[in-house]
Amino acid sequence: MAKEFWVNLPVKEISKSRAFFKAIGFTENAQFSENPTMASFFLGDKNVVVNFFPEDLFKSFSNTEIADTTKGTEALFSIDAQSPAEVDEVANKAVAAGAKLYANPGEKDGWMYGCGFSDLDGHRWNVLYMDFSKMPKQ
Repeated sequence: MAKEFWVNLPVKEISKSRAFFKAIGFTENAQFSENPTMASFFLGDKNVVVNFFPEDLFKSFSNTEIADTTKGTEALFSIDAQSPAEVDEVANKAVAAGAKLYANPGEKDGWMYGCGFSDLDGHRWNVLYMDFSKMPKQ
């Protein structure tokens, strides 16, 4: 079966998206760092690849229209954090880079701490710290 997994997202401006995701701490894929038609990043210990393409190029791959992120959420991309402080740090970096918070950092259900933001193109991301030792037993 598959050995790798990529997330591909449409964006309005590659250069702005590249700067945004670098600013919040994503690791740029050096193979594509100078490519004007895509930005590529690694995320997490497993190096999940997240690629960003100009909307017209993305439409040529998907053969559909781009989802209107002002009217709905096409997906929710979740990033784990190692502590509540890391959640706060990513939230602050995201806002400083131009994101809009849709969920302020805070505790949920006594064992999770997270936040949510929309990137420059309205794609929704959440950052979540989970303390499994406090997770209710079922």
